[in-house]
Amino acid sequence: MMASNEDHPHGDETVGVPITCDNWRNKQLNEAKDKIWSEIKRCFDIEENRRDHCLKLAGKLLRGFRTFLSTTFLRDTEGTFVDAELPSKYASLISPKEWETFKSKRKTQEFKSVSETNRQRASSPAYPYRKGRVGYGRLEQSILTKENSSETSLPAHVLWKEARVGKDGKIKEDVQQIFEKCETLSQSIVPYEDTDCRSILSRALDVPEYSGRVRGKGFGITQKSLNIKKQKTPSNKELQQTLEALKAEVLELRKERERDRAAGFKDTSDKDSINCNFQPTIPEGISPCHLYLARPTYRMVGKGKVHNNLGELLHTKPLPTGSLKVSVDIALEKDALLPHPDDVSDATLLGDAIGSFVAWPTDLIIVGYETPTKSKAKDKGIAREIESVASQKEIPVAKKTEISKRTGAKKKNPSKYRACLHTYLETTDISDGCVRLIPMDGAIFGFEYAEPLGKEDFDQILYHTQLSVGVINTYMRYLYDKLMGPRGLEQRFSFLNPMKTNLTEMIRKPDEVRTYVVERFMADTDREKLFFLPFNTGDGGHWLLVAINPFKEIVYYLDSLHNDWTTYPAMKTIVDTIIQTVRAQRKIQVPKRKANNITWNRVECPRQRNNIDCGYYTLRFMKETLLMDRTDIPSDYFDEYRCAYYSKDQLDEIKEELCQFIIELQVL
Repeated sequence: MMASNEDHPHGDETVGVPITCDNWRNKQLNEAKDKIWSEIKRCFDIEENRRDHCLKLAGKLLRGFRTFLSTTFLRDTEGTFVDAELPSKYASLISPKEWETFKSKRKTQEFKSVSETNRQRASSPAYPYRKGRVGYGRLEQSILTKENSSETSLPAHVLWKEARVGKDGKIKEDVQQIFEKCETLSQSIVPYEDTDCRSILSRALDVPEYSGRVRGKGFGITQKSLNIKKQKTPSNKELQQTLEALKAEVLELRKERERDRAAGFKDTSDKDSINCNFQPTIPEGISPCHLYLARPTYRMVGKGKVHNNLGELLHTKPLPTGSLKVSVDIALEKDALLPHPDDVSDATLLGDAIGSFVAWPTDLIIVGYETPTKSKAKDKGIAREIESVASQKEIPVAKKTEISKRTGAKKKNPSKYRACLHTYLETTDISDGCVRLIPMDGAIFGFEYAEPLGKEDFDQILYHTQLSVGVINTYMRYLYDKLMGPRGLEQRFSFLNPMKTNLTEMIRKPDEVRTYVVERFMADTDREKLFFLPFNTGDGGHWLLVAINPFKEIVYYLDSLHNDWTTYPAMKTIVDTIIQTVRAQRKIQVPKRKANNITWNRVECPRQRNNIDCGYYTLRFMKETLLMDRTDIPSDYFDEYRCAYYSKDQLDEIKEELCQFIIELQVL
């Protein structure tokens, strides 16, 4: 350490911190600290917000230097004090006056007592750290990486316990007891009622909490850096204001609901107003229908007739909101739970409701089909009702709403291959609820399976309704067979299965999503490759394209609604975590401050003009990128395909390609 200019033997202008300094926080040291910081910045490229941490390290080094001087020059081999002269080696840093003052402080009984106490405490800690030179920071990062966790940090008591696990993997009983006490405290503490400023770990250890650090997080981590703030108990006035705001919000919602009701049924008579569940998108009167359920998967469970009449009642009672009266003729899943159990007959299962009337959600009713009394299935058809639950497609409920909308509209005559496919379908058992299986090679998504397509999937192509995951996957096989294979593009492009990577799966099964995508990425780590992920948001079945280059750690975001990735934070978090996991498995070293430097590019792609075309746009985005043979997508999209929106002919091109491909596969 540098000596102060008044004590320095040569009387130069050096400003430094004397070894006799007992209080590193002394404001008289500010000038010296500024000098130390300027020297650090002169030698290292370091951010200004790390100043406090670096100066704390400097204070720690000063204490270590004083300990070194005492041990080396003021004590003999037996630890007895020695009245030594100023070492010539440090004569340029320490003045004679400083040295004498330093020695005199080391002779006092007060210093000896404090030194002995600290020595005993350091030599036998109650809960010794057992990870050697691996600090808390690297230990935390290794645990998160090993567990493929989407979290950015661990609770302090969890990290504290892991730091005390030996190489044999055993945990001492006293350490385990403290950890369990922390777990109990974390579940019992109510934030607003908590008046203890100590952390959970400090309470469990029953020790005071010191300012400037976070126990169980390692040196350099402070409460300020972690934004740990004690929650203030709200006053009665604040609680009253919150309550009034909630009341106003509820009142506004009620008014809005009443306005919607008035707008939707303002032309009905008083008699007609008995039933407000009349649906103009479903033919008025009695129509044959298929009945669907959305949980645990979207599937057809029965057939019957829907009664869409104004003033319709169910067992003399009004129908539940958003539902219509249906008569159940056939139960394909007799054990399926009714959406609205029948209070009159006590029926709770679909099989118990055969021959009676029940209420059924409107968006789960598909009308316009005949209701046969027996199956017309052919040998090559697979009845949807006997299809395994694992193979049935799980699709968000709102996604099928658009399918039901088409039933009230006049169907347009399809052309060319769509006309041919339409003719084929009329001669098959597809309309009876059977499906066709589209073989998926393991190279497409990383595993072999058969994609089932039912009548609702074929109708989406023929009559331009919102696309399901089955149609999306089928078109990706078309791209793989017709574009990637013949042009050798499979070395530069690949697909991720949207069924395994939609928003619902990311929220419910994040570990399974990460494992699947990481395995796909790690299979091609020796070259740059672009992975297409058609992403289903789950909030209405919206489709968008996420194209990931794990080699360059770039993510291209193409949304035909022109949103950005902040709309779906769970998706971004999972993708970032996956890229970081791949980086760790590839053993790529990145500075900790740049660990989250993953580039997200929002592409100004063509924009859809309705609430149906998102799936078709997503498919065109993939096709056009493959045709350009580019693993980078410009922010303003490709010049060759740039437009405000896709024309009808461009979208029909997708449907024609799908129809021709399905016919060529000879699965009908």
